[in-house]
Amino acid sequence: MADDPIIAQKAPYAFELVQGKRYAWCRCGRSKTQPLCDGSHKGTGIDPLVFTAESSGTAYLCGCKRTGNAPFCDGTHNDL
Repeated sequence: MADDPIIAQKAPYAFELVQGKRYAWCRCGRSKTQPLCDGSHKGTGIDPLVFTAESSGTAYLCGCKRTGNAPFCDGTHNDL
């Protein structure tokens, strides 16, 4: 059984992506290197979301861990 994700912050993280680079977005909210995974999820049943950036530039990655468009912010934090 998975633990519930922790809300890391009630706002997105502005993060610079590099096209073609792989990232591991923290889904558990426990990482000390938000918004990326640092392995703190071990034992929670929640794994990071690994993705490859489709383009370079600023992306707004979800900080509340409840987005419907992971790893990107969809404004869900506004309702928390």
